[in-house]
Amino acid sequence: MTTARANFDHFYHHRIMCKFILLLLLAGVVTPVLADEADSEVDSRPLEFFEANIRPVLIRYCYECHSAKEGTAEGELQLDSQLAIRRGGSRGPAVVPGRPDASLLLHAISYTDADLRMPPNSRLPDAAIANLTTWIKMGAPDPRTNAIAAEGTGWSGLKAAREHWAYQEPTVSPPPVVKHASWPRGDIDRFVLATLEANGMAPSADATPEILLRRLHFDLVGLPPSLTARDRFLTQSKQAGIEAALEVETDELLQSPQFGERWGRHWLDVARFAESSGGESNIAFPHAWRFRDYVIDAVNADVPYDRFLTEQLAGDLLPYDGDAERARLLIATGFLAVGTKNMGENSEEQFEADLVDEQIDSLTRAVLASTVACARCHHHKFDPFTMHDYYALAGIFRSTTTFFGTHTSPANVRSGDPLPLPRVDGQQLFHPSLKPKQLRELQAKLAELEAEWAEIEAARRAIFTGQSPEKTFTLREVLANIWRRGPIEGKLETVDEHGQALPLAMGVLDRDQPLNTRLLARGEIGRPGEIVPRGFPMSFDFNASMSIPADQSGRRELARWLTHPRHPVTSRVFVNRVWGHLFGAGLVETFDNFGTTGGTPSHPELLDTLAVQFVEDGWSLKRLVKRLVLTRTWRQSSRYDVDMFRSDPENRLRWRMPKRRLEAEAIRDAMLAASGELDLSRPDGSLVARVIGDKPISLIGLDKRLPRDLDGSTHRAVYLPVIRDRLPDVLELFDFAEPSLVTGERDRTNVPVQGLYLMNSPFVKARAAALAAQLKKETTIEDQVQRAFQRCFGREPDQTELDRGLAFLGRGGDAVLASFCQALLSTAEFRNLD
Repeated sequence: MTTARANFDHFYHHRIMCKFILLLLLAGVVTPVLADEADSEVDSRPLEFFEANIRPVLIRYCYECHSAKEGTAEGELQLDSQLAIRRGGSRGPAVVPGRPDASLLLHAISYTDADLRMPPNSRLPDAAIANLTTWIKMGAPDPRTNAIAAEGTGWSGLKAAREHWAYQEPTVSPPPVVKHASWPRGDIDRFVLATLEANGMAPSADATPEILLRRLHFDLVGLPPSLTARDRFLTQSKQAGIEAALEVETDELLQSPQFGERWGRHWLDVARFAESSGGESNIAFPHAWRFRDYVIDAVNADVPYDRFLTEQLAGDLLPYDGDAERARLLIATGFLAVGTKNMGENSEEQFEADLVDEQIDSLTRAVLASTVACARCHHHKFDPFTMHDYYALAGIFRSTTTFFGTHTSPANVRSGDPLPLPRVDGQQLFHPSLKPKQLRELQAKLAELEAEWAEIEAARRAIFTGQSPEKTFTLREVLANIWRRGPIEGKLETVDEHGQALPLAMGVLDRDQPLNTRLLARGEIGRPGEIVPRGFPMSFDFNASMSIPADQSGRRELARWLTHPRHPVTSRVFVNRVWGHLFGAGLVETFDNFGTTGGTPSHPELLDTLAVQFVEDGWSLKRLVKRLVLTRTWRQSSRYDVDMFRSDPENRLRWRMPKRRLEAEAIRDAMLAASGELDLSRPDGSLVARVIGDKPISLIGLDKRLPRDLDGSTHRAVYLPVIRDRLPDVLELFDFAEPSLVTGERDRTNVPVQGLYLMNSPFVKARAAALAAQLKKETTIEDQVQRAFQRCFGREPDQTELDRGLAFLGRGGDAVLASFCQALLSTAEFRNLD
């Protein structure tokens, strides 16, 4: 944290709280507590005190509605064991040892809240309430550790853990026997066909080679096939057969750099990647692009998924061979840093709690498709995650420092240091070095401001000790000091001691001193309870016991836990995501919810078998993709069949391939490919890094260097700026993933504003003009029509289309040809996939 930020927190909170407390003292609202006014003596024998004064009260007034023996747990609360009473119910911990103010049990029996009164019909005697208060102050000593009570909580999450399909270890099922044995190409097809046959249904016929080639290219690289690739594929499919041609083409596409751009973007959706903080302040993140490039490169290298996750959670803790590998691993931890942040939050404690919550929520949704963050305030209502689970994870991330690279300013209360990287040849830097004179001037100015701050601090101390300060400062002068120092400190953090620009990234490192965190009643930072040791959710039992070193955060151990071969959820979730990208819908429809309120698998044995095989196959994405696209299931046509539709209108049983609208990036990139303008090279960094820097997003409209639509590029759309609440037009209009949320499945809409964009956008018109220029090279109008259809749709025009095209272009003129091209680029066929 920068000095300016720390000083701001110190100044703001000390000033406000001291004023508040002073007013309370003057008003007689609070009074100092002296040592001789402490509570009366406490029984020196705590367990005897419990047996004499606490257990009888609980049995008489509470067990009827809150005990395992009675089989009741109103409010998911049981009080007949130490574990149960401290874990609490749906509202949070009932008892927090040593903290009567944070103990909901005491809150309920005191009748201070009209909505929470226990027992409901009559208040406990004052003596019983006093004894319970004393007991909690003693540390709530409790000998009740019997197994029945420990197991028998009424919390529904335990039942979910025992019975819900997603929390059971996946197993391989033998492929079923099918009637039409000639149709399946492998075991995946047998699972699909067996389900269809069991429901009196049959799969659709194979799609044509032209459709399959276009489908394959968009699925694997997000681009249409070139004319050369089309001719080669059609020739090979005639000579060697469609299966051989598909396998050859698949292998080639998997090795293409464009595969990582396509499938890396899928992960960036899940990783909620963005280049600004979001929220009201919405400050740009100029170093976020490095994480984007890391993901693309890792997918292209087919880094095993378990290693891929480990690098993003704990890359800074992994061994490395050389500076280049160290830099790559540090950049990988950007996964934990690129999430949303409330840069206007004044409270350091609240900001940190929210940052940790966002990291827990994003990680568990992305990897486990589970909403563990729901347990911040109470046990999860439906899934096996307790508040102890949440705060055990919170300790791991509180033991981690997050680097996001912003400085204090009037628009940004919250600063965060950037993460310096080792210097490596070829690194791109977009912030300048400082000349020696500039460096000295900034250092001198900072020293001057720090000296002034020392005077401000001295004045503050004098005032609060009842002395007269040598010099006084107005609030305006104090804030001016903070806001002038912020940019200087921010600039100095981007250079070394010689003024040379440093390579920087977003990411995380372990704190010098890891720490466990306190459970917060109802998630409120002002209600800390017992300390929860760092750890992992307890309800998944797959013999993955591992301890967290006392001198580390535990992120590396968390990664090992998540990627344990027997973990019941991790591989299932990933396989389902991959299936959904290739087949238009997941085997589980709720991509980001594998909990009890989510969907159930349409083919459970197939999902489990794929999940186990994925792990056994080295967690390889490329091998999984190849296995899926070479199935007969994937080769089916999208042709409508009225009988099949009546039996399965949602196509859950996979009787055909669904028609799919292309994603925003694929629509845009396909236009550039059709017009011959697509630049497949990787651009330098990002528009945010090159132009915007770390400015507030609210000011970018004033920068004339930025294109109005935030595009203006012929590079692939994956490299466009992803700014929260200010996306490029084409991404915004065609259902780009919300970059503040984990998104396993994007929306697919068809709304009028999309049509208006295709009609009026300068980008679309420019692509149409470029495509027209390509067509003008053809000898005849007929050749122009045929080439246009090949470029746009990957097929030849039928006779009707040819006749209409000839009639339209027969009018002559460049404007007519450009209009013809724009019409093709705007068709449903262009932006949809059969």
